[in-house]
Amino acid sequence: MRKWMADKLFLYHWVRISILLFIYDVIVMNVSYGLALWLRFDFRFSDIPPEYLFTWIRYIPIHTVCTLILMFAFKLYRSMWRFASFDELSRTTIVCAISMALHIVGTTVIFQRMPISYYVMGGILQYFLITGIRFSYRIYRMFVTRTSAAAVESRDVKNTMIIGAGEAGRAIISEFNKSGDKMHTRIRCIIDDNKNKKNRYIDGIPIVGTREDIPEMVKKYQIQKIIFAIPAISASEKKHILEICKETGCEMQIVPAVYQLVNGEVKVSSIRPVEIEELLGRESIRMDLAEISGYVKDKVVLVTGGGGSIGSELCRQIAAYGAKQLIIFDIYENNAYDIEQELRRKYPSLNLVALIGSVRDTGCLEKVFSTYHPQLVFHAAAHKHVPLMETSPNEAIKNNVFGTYNTAKLANEYGVERFVLISTDKAVNPTNIMGASKRMCEMVIQMMSRHSKGTTFAAVRFGNVLGSNGSVIPLFKKQIAEGGPVTVTHPDIIRYFMTIPEAVSLVLTAGSYAEGGEIFVLDMGEPVKILDLATNLIKLSGLKPGVDIEIKFTGLRPGEKLYEELLMAEEGLHKTDNNLIFIGEPIDMDDDKFLMELAELKDACYKEVSDVKERVSRIVPTYQYKKKEK
Repeated sequence: MRKWMADKLFLYHWVRISILLFIYDVIVMNVSYGLALWLRFDFRFSDIPPEYLFTWIRYIPIHTVCTLILMFAFKLYRSMWRFASFDELSRTTIVCAISMALHIVGTTVIFQRMPISYYVMGGILQYFLITGIRFSYRIYRMFVTRTSAAAVESRDVKNTMIIGAGEAGRAIISEFNKSGDKMHTRIRCIIDDNKNKKNRYIDGIPIVGTREDIPEMVKKYQIQKIIFAIPAISASEKKHILEICKETGCEMQIVPAVYQLVNGEVKVSSIRPVEIEELLGRESIRMDLAEISGYVKDKVVLVTGGGGSIGSELCRQIAAYGAKQLIIFDIYENNAYDIEQELRRKYPSLNLVALIGSVRDTGCLEKVFSTYHPQLVFHAAAHKHVPLMETSPNEAIKNNVFGTYNTAKLANEYGVERFVLISTDKAVNPTNIMGASKRMCEMVIQMMSRHSKGTTFAAVRFGNVLGSNGSVIPLFKKQIAEGGPVTVTHPDIIRYFMTIPEAVSLVLTAGSYAEGGEIFVLDMGEPVKILDLATNLIKLSGLKPGVDIEIKFTGLRPGEKLYEELLMAEEGLHKTDNNLIFIGEPIDMDDDKFLMELAELKDACYKEVSDVKERVSRIVPTYQYKKKEK
């Protein structure tokens, strides 16, 4: 109701302004050429020849009608003049020029030719009177805005620097100028790497130098906030500039990439804080949407662990690709509920089912398969916390290995078209039970692929996912919010990183490439030191590492590596059509022996034996298990 009333009031205000402008323009059109005639004869009305006066009086109604038609045609009564720009000025100029030309032709053809000075002065007077009233309103609003900004300068107003003097930077400055004091922001200067722009101005804001000048200008203009406004830039260049900005200790915000901006429009509301992934210096992974949509659209899709970080993003993207039905299967009801509600809001026509259950429960799983008959299965249900699984190894095997086996076996029995396992780089030469369990999951998938009745099985392996539940980034942010210390296990520990949307795009793309038994691996670029991540996060928060926030080294956790690997040496590697995705070939193994070992391991786990790690090491030769000395 409030919105409706606000819309009605706005419409009333706009109509009232348009009517007033219309009346004003009619007066101007009638008066301007009369004044011109008066001026032509030195302000003596009696000296005006009667034929000239007669021509003006008889033609002015025609002139008024023609000019009004032009103004409506050029939509001058639909412009919001408080935001008038060069576009409005150019359209007004064209209208007045055409109007004057028609006036010359009309009076000459219908009546008689008037003095040249009459046409020139009349056209000029009409132009300045029409544009003057319109742009004086904008000038008035600018004055009010700047006066208001000055009035609140003593309050929480942040001196701001814009990085980028291109279209995005100009749009941001314009938006802030319109916002007045609402944003509590005062733009003091602009930085741009084009040296030819130095000492020039955008809306009165000086361009003061290049990226090398950022630290100096921050001090000179007492900058507290920096807005990065270069949407189209390589990841490495962005990283370099942001690294310089980060060292200033200023609050940092960024305009999204071009592809993220709707219709190319840059709004103040689209500006967001700089995220840690933007300091990684790696280009975002873009997948072929047509490839993904081709096999997801109009299919019944089951996502196990659908409420988790990866699972929920899988559900989002699958919903966007037009699945016929999406089944969310998760043991954690809160997670399942959250993603279900989100998808129902975004995709009200989606056939969505949220089910609570465990992949350990074969009876529950079989009911899901027999009821819904999924055509695609993405298996994301797993325990993934390395230290926790070290102290509960039996649970890691029950959930990860046998949960995968149960789901894959039923997928094969019910004729699922494609089954994609979510794996991890920790499966490569694992030093912990979580990684070893995921390696066994890959072995299950490859075994199933060799004996499948028609189901295509594949696995997708990637590194750490930024922002996922239990990952290092949320932990660091929480520790910073609490005042520290930020805990890092080892100063030399490194990891590969990718964003959640990238990881999910890889999973979906792998599904389109899969032919059976492959392990897909993403080229994740250079690994990142965890210490650097911690340092950067502290700086992005406007704090100083070691001064405001302590970084504390706690030592490697049980089963933790200094570095992760993405591929086992014996797997081999070759490219796909996507130069960022590689395939590791299936490893030869004795399936009968493996099945027997699985049966023995299952029996041992459910009997809660204490030597499960040693048993796993016999099944996974690359598991770097160190037996405890007595």
